[in-house]
This record gives sequence, C-alpha cells and structure tokens, in this order.
Amino acid sequence: MRILLIEDDKVIGAAIREQLEYDGHSVDWAMRLDAAGDAFACAKFDLLLLDLMLPDGRGIVFLKSLRKSGSKVPVMILTAMDQISDRIEGLNAGADDYLIKPFDLAELSARIGAVARRYSGNPNPVLKLHDLTIDTAARSVTRGTKAIPLTAREWVLFEAFVQNPAQLLSKAQLEERLYSFDSDIESNAIEVHISRLRKKLGASIITTERGLGYRLSQA
Repeated sequence: MRILLIEDDKVIGAAIREQLEYDGHSVDWAMRLDAAGDAFACAKFDLLLLDLMLPDGRGIVFLKSLRKSGSKVPVMILTAMDQISDRIEGLNAGADDYLIKPFDLAELSARIGAVARRYSGNPNPVLKLHDLTIDTAARSVTRGTKAIPLTAREWVLFEAFVQNPAQLLSKAQLEERLYSFDSDIESNAIEVHISRLRKKLGASIITTERGLGYRLSQA
C-alpha cells in the first residue's frame, strides 16, 4: 500500500516508516498538516496514519476536513491521547482505528492489515485463488502444503491485485503502491516484479492488457 504518515516526532516517525517499508509498503512522511495536505492533493494514498497533535494544528480537524470533502481513504489515528473521550471523538470524526502510543510496531502492522481487509470488502484474511491459498494476515501464499516465498515488494504488488480482483490496474497505479515521492523508479520495475510473480505463482495468474495495465486472472 501507499501510506501517508503524519507524525512530527522524528524518532517515532522514523521507526514507523522503517517498519512499514520493511513490510513492503510505500511511505510518504509529513511532519506538518500543511505538508500532509499538499501530499494528499498530489497522490492517491491507500491509508493515512495520523497523529492528533501537530505543530500547525490538530489532526482531528484535518480528519474532519477530509471526511467533509468526501474522502473515503482509511485513517488510523496514532496518538498519546488515551482518554475515552479522545477515542470517541476520533472514531466519530471518521477514523477507522485508534492506536495509543507507545505501541508495538508488529501490532501496527497487524492493524493496518485488518483495516485494508475491511476496505477491500473481505474481512477474511484467508482467500482461495485457483490452486493457491492466500493468507493476507500472515502475508503468505501456499500451493497445497508448499509455501511460495514472495519478497516484500512482490507481496505488496500481488496484494494490490488480490484486493481489486476484477479491476484493471495501470502501471502508474501499481507504481504508487510501491514507491513514495522520494523514491527512484526504474522504468521496467513493474514489469520485472510481475514477471517474477508469474514465475512463482503461475504464468496466467496476472493478465496483461496491452497499453492499459494488468488484471488478476479469474479463469
């Protein structure tokens, strides 16, 4: 997924970004709400991680503004504000989850996966596709009893297809999943990753619609 992290604490922000990039996500990091607004206007994000107390304002106001504008992007609040009233305000403002600092980074990864599954329309973490069993919580793929190892980037790319099984995904959309603003993108990176997925999962698992993009095969 492409994630926008809005966090002004450099130590916490760096730890979160490192964890999410290890998980294979693309992360853009803003330390102020104005910078977050600029980033959100320039790119499509799959998830926002939002601190509530930023140098230039309250995250809750930013969240309310997003929802008022009609944005349906999933939002997880990450904050030290642990009062019940704070949680109620955040959830009522449109947050999908509320995680109190300090938190375990592995728990953050698990909660991100849970939010992503809810938004994909299938909360069940275990899916069947052809002869494959896909566990989105464990980030694993098996054929029968044999595990098929995927790299972090291969998994994120494959997850994009699994979450959008009938949708044609363009090369630009897939690049947004894999790369943040400050990343260098090789011109053939998507083609290389898809080629590797086909070798591991089956030559027909992903179909190419020339000049348009790629689609998960349902046949």
